[in-house]
Amino acid sequence: MPRFVLASASPARLAALRRAGVEPEVVVSGVDEDDVTGTPAGVAATLAERKALAVAEGVHDALVLGCDSVLELDGEALGKPRDAQDAVARWQRMRGRSGVLHTGHFLIDTTSHTQTAAVASTTVHFAALTEGEVAAYVATGEPLRVAGAFTIDGLGGPFVERVEGDPHNVVGLSLPLLRHLLDELGHRWTDLWRPGAAGSGS
Repeated sequence: MPRFVLASASPARLAALRRAGVEPEVVVSGVDEDDVTGTPAGVAATLAERKALAVAEGVHDALVLGCDSVLELDGEALGKPRDAQDAVARWQRMRGRSGVLHTGHFLIDTTSHTQTAAVASTTVHFAALTEGEVAAYVATGEPLRVAGAFTIDGLGGPFVERVEGDPHNVVGLSLPLLRHLLDELGHRWTDLWRPGAAGSGS
């Protein structure tokens, strides 16, 4: 089983991998996310690359995955809100509308010194929240911790009416895309399964 390192502090990404039978090592990159400009998809791709490269420098004989997500709304790249006021303003713009969640994926094999990358994009349709719902949701603190100020796998789930594309990507990691990236570097997805995971329903 190859050593697999997730260069992300995201609990949602870690949980998604664990549900799929993978138990990665987590190494947080510490990359500054505030100085990247460009298209929303480009920002996600650049930040994913920076995270993976930063962690790969100190990791040997491993597969290192960097990911980053941004929500595109009206052509603007929206990461994590600055504060509660910003999160409220975001939801006042988002409610009853749709945006595109872009997640950059950058995979490095530090053994063969090869790498590959791609961006997954999923359209997210948001419910028309009331002012009270916006205030209550922001008060939980959850929107402050995630790109786009929403989740689909947490308290924000009822506020996402539907998605077009890979639903895993909305959590911040496209499992089907990761499988393809692994294949490009000569690895099988099933090789990452922790012992006993295959067929266990875990």
